[in-house]
Amino acid sequence: MKGLRHDGLLWRRLAHFGASQGPTWWLKYSPPAFGIAAAALVPSARRAVERNLEKARGDASRFRNAIDVCRTFSTYAGALAESLALGSKNHVIPNAHVEGHDLMVAAAGEGRGVIFVTAHTAGWDVAGTLLGAHLNIDIAIVMQRERDANARALHDAGRTQVGIKIVHVDADPLSSIGLLHHLQRGGAVAMQIDRVPVGMRSRKVWLLGEEGAIPEGPLRLAQLTGAPIVPLFCARLGFRHYLLRATRALHVSRKASEGELNRAAQSLADDMTDFIRSHPTQWLNFS
Repeated sequence: MKGLRHDGLLWRRLAHFGASQGPTWWLKYSPPAFGIAAAALVPSARRAVERNLEKARGDASRFRNAIDVCRTFSTYAGALAESLALGSKNHVIPNAHVEGHDLMVAAAGEGRGVIFVTAHTAGWDVAGTLLGAHLNIDIAIVMQRERDANARALHDAGRTQVGIKIVHVDADPLSSIGLLHHLQRGGAVAMQIDRVPVGMRSRKVWLLGEEGAIPEGPLRLAQLTGAPIVPLFCARLGFRHYLLRATRALHVSRKASEGELNRAAQSLADDMTDFIRSHPTQWLNFS
């Protein structure tokens, strides 16, 4: 049944209730247990994490691999719980250690909007509140639609309450003209580039030591608007404590050639590779 899937409404409701209504000690200490349980009960996700870990840090002993899998799922559960607490009595803007703050400020100061590219790492879901606090900029987070619309709506309600704009897409993000207008008004758009959904245009890159692809949308948005692209990646350091790391902005000319677009795509892939290899248990790509 749809509601009983691991990403369905029932489980999201239970997780939301605990995160938003439970005591602080529950929000802090219970997620690792649920994360490890998920690793045991959802073998397809566990296998995906094992593949990702191998790509990110190479071969490891069975013991090391088991520890890293548990760390990954525990990190996911902690970040999810803090995300589900948004807009509730348990909502607290997390502490953030920000690297590259001046780079983000300089990009925002160009007055053309900013395109943040990121990945499915721990904390990306609360990055909107963190960026809003540090940059005072209007941020729209672009996300692929979840399978369960009701579960998505439940999660989005908390995000909306704290001022995070969510734009759900099924294919190329350029299908939403609102993103262009948002950038033209000086806002920021945050987009994940470690997955390419079916039907989305992409650019081939060398990623984590093998052939891969990233979505083309951020490059086209930058080409149309002149907005700089800032690679920005997040890691969860502990309870309500995150790392934000930004690297130097990338600019795409309106008349950029195919070769220039390919080089820009590879530059973004290189930044993502560097971060994931530095924080392999923070990569929460369960596809």
